[in-house]
Amino acid sequence: MQPDRDPVAPLSTADPAVQSAIVDAHILIVDDDAQLRQLVSKMLRTQGYRATAVAGGREMLEMLRATPVDLMILDVMLPGASGLELCRHVRQTSSMPILMLTAKSEETDRVLGLEMGADDYLTKPFGSRELLARIRALLRRATVAPNLVKPPSGTKYTFEGWIVDTLRRELINPEGVVVDLSTGEYDLLLAFVEAPQRVLTREQLLDMARNRTPVPGFDRSIDVQMSRLRRKMGSEDTDGIIKTIRGAGYMFVPTVTRL
Repeated sequence: MQPDRDPVAPLSTADPAVQSAIVDAHILIVDDDAQLRQLVSKMLRTQGYRATAVAGGREMLEMLRATPVDLMILDVMLPGASGLELCRHVRQTSSMPILMLTAKSEETDRVLGLEMGADDYLTKPFGSRELLARIRALLRRATVAPNLVKPPSGTKYTFEGWIVDTLRRELINPEGVVVDLSTGEYDLLLAFVEAPQRVLTREQLLDMARNRTPVPGFDRSIDVQMSRLRRKMGSEDTDGIIKTIRGAGYMFVPTVTRL
């Protein structure tokens, strides 16, 4: 991590409860670089976060079993199990935000991390201000966005035998089985069922599903999350449940009924 010339700006939000929830968050740093762990931990603590740093996958799993974690910063290149493998493992049971760190800048590496379930990525070397901005965006999305994009508690949507339960934040298939979705996949699906049979651009989906200003280069994540969502719904066909409108965006094809 590179030091920034200007001090990091304080968190600003109109909702004190949201500010408290974001600042009090527990962040787990997983990186085998001891100096980076120390620098990131110190920076986060000066900003009011609770920060824990570990060197690899075994310590990470022990920490996750021992205490709640609100966000994880996970390096791709780790001894033993890679960050991508660990990300996929964590995503099977948790929807907490995961920010991947990578020394590689190729798009394929970034996309692979998103495919494994990461919510965002940051290429080394990076500045403390950018890291903090991305952490705040992910925490704000996890804390605020679900309440902004979902309807009142207890609402359910149904389409072609599928059910979206907004109280439990679950997708249930026609056989009654709950389909595991990451936070990003669920928010993307909810954006669709709230605006069915309308063409939505990537920018609109970013605003509706993430409720944040898009990070330059990160709009690719919409395509990745779309592919994962389609696959989990058994419809990877671009003209299936979620139709690709060439040059425009996407459209949720089924008729949606609010229960």
